[in-house]
Amino acid sequence: NEYKSYLSMPQLQYVPFISAIEHSFWSELNAKKLDELKLDDRELPIVANYVNDSQAGVPAHVSFNYDSFNVAVHQSRRYTYHGHILNTNTIEEFKGKDFNQVLKTAGTKVWDAIRTGSAITQPGLLNYFYVVTFADLKKYRYSYWFCFPAFTPTVTLISSSLISDSEFTEDEIAKIKENTQDKGVCFLDKDLSTITEPKKYFDSEVYLVMADPSTADDHPGWPLRNLLSLISYHVEDPTTVNVICKREVKLAGQESMNNSLVLKCCVQPMASRDEMPKVVGWERNNKGKLSSKFVDLSASMDPAKISESSVNLNLKLMRWRLLPELDLSVIQNVNALVLGSGTLGCNVARCLLGWGVKKITMLDNGKVSYSNPVRQSLFDFSDCGKPKALTAAKKIAMINPGAEAKGVNLSIPMPGHPVVNLELERVKADIDTLEQLVDAADVVFLLTDTRESRWLPTLMCSAKHKICINSALGFDTYLVMRHGVRDDGDDLAPPEIGAKVIQGSQLGCYFCNDVVAPSDSTKDRTLDQMCTVTRPGNAYLAGALAVELMVSLLQHPMKYSRKERRERERERERE
Repeated sequence: NEYKSYLSMPQLQYVPFISAIEHSFWSELNAKKLDELKLDDRELPIVANYVNDSQAGVPAHVSFNYDSFNVAVHQSRRYTYHGHILNTNTIEEFKGKDFNQVLKTAGTKVWDAIRTGSAITQPGLLNYFYVVTFADLKKYRYSYWFCFPAFTPTVTLISSSLISDSEFTEDEIAKIKENTQDKGVCFLDKDLSTITEPKKYFDSEVYLVMADPSTADDHPGWPLRNLLSLISYHVEDPTTVNVICKREVKLAGQESMNNSLVLKCCVQPMASRDEMPKVVGWERNNKGKLSSKFVDLSASMDPAKISESSVNLNLKLMRWRLLPELDLSVIQNVNALVLGSGTLGCNVARCLLGWGVKKITMLDNGKVSYSNPVRQSLFDFSDCGKPKALTAAKKIAMINPGAEAKGVNLSIPMPGHPVVNLELERVKADIDTLEQLVDAADVVFLLTDTRESRWLPTLMCSAKHKICINSALGFDTYLVMRHGVRDDGDDLAPPEIGAKVIQGSQLGCYFCNDVVAPSDSTKDRTLDQMCTVTRPGNAYLAGALAVELMVSLLQHPMKYSRKERRERERERERE
């Protein structure tokens, strides 16, 4: 009769969870999508946390951040929710998802934990969620829908009070706190000691203590729902359950359990144990409707970070289908030295940026003339009269704020160009500076106006075993070539006539066919012979091919010469 009277009492109500998602969660999802998932639509395990120390009025929330993808991370004073994320490839796929089936499948995991009894000893198995997302990586817009699957046990509320107004003394409250410290769920006997025998969990005098995310005065949080479902499945008769919804809120600087709820409930046995009962748990959107949520982070993202991520987007997409083996890191970590900041130099710099190269040093001794901006893609009319190299470096940084661009205003010493005594020290300093730049570079592009200005850098690259790529323009022709990289001990014999394969160490350089050293090519020349008179499209073709040659070379297993590889391996070992 007592239990029959309980049936007329009000049903216990629960405060549902809302998802609290930090920006770092979406950033980590971006990285996972680009680098790991690509077109794969498999679900990934993730983890979330909730707290029981929120101030009054704060919604019961589950927190997601960048650590959510690291399921091994446990944060102190936080309670764990485990789940899975399914990121769809298109918005149409997201919208067409059978969300009823998604919820049912998610609920099956909780139901299995209840049915098998594994949740009795591992109550954390009852805390499960599932989220379906679509990430627009171009616009930083995200569609998502969380579900926290739970069942609807028949539970009536007999009594409810704050723990401070209950029969517990201060000493007893302190004992409850001590025995349940950092435990999401705990069972205490009537003496408030921890129960270790699962068969005693469902006795009527036992206290079920749960870390409660709710701050409502009269309603417990969502995790209690599945805990009571567990009890409902495993009892044969109506059972009274004493619940302590533990809330540890700081009041006046001191942690207090005074806001904790003490509930006495009547749990009815589950009507059927053969079939999974109805499952609920979809999160409502901001309008209170059962529908997915949407967040637009484009306005709140750091523009520089957006730029860096967007630069890499197209490159990483290449690895999804077209070129999975593409090694982007070896390209993006290259230190490029561009000798010549004119038509070819500007186009090479642009292509390097397109491949994600950040470390670019531009070298030139000229100034931007009025004829340059229409042909040299880094300059505009307002740059006329400014130093080319310094201006080019600034424009590179404007195009990609993440680039480490440097401009060097320097005249390369050239054979056939006499040096007067007054300029001797300056020329020596220029040689020292050029040598330091070549030392620091991984790839050197020879793009200067005159043939003889390429002589000294060619010698330096050969002596220092650097990748050297040369490009030159004619009127309707162009040249793009790489110089050979020869180590000590390499076979110095030229390749056999008719050989189909020529080793990199056997390749020549720009000057290998010359009988004598280059001379002053500007002497006794008319204006059209001193200027680079070429069809405008040639520079774009030659510049692009020069960079593509570098990229192809860096993807080769050899990459650098043997000596260079040994030095790089030693550097990596030291790091």
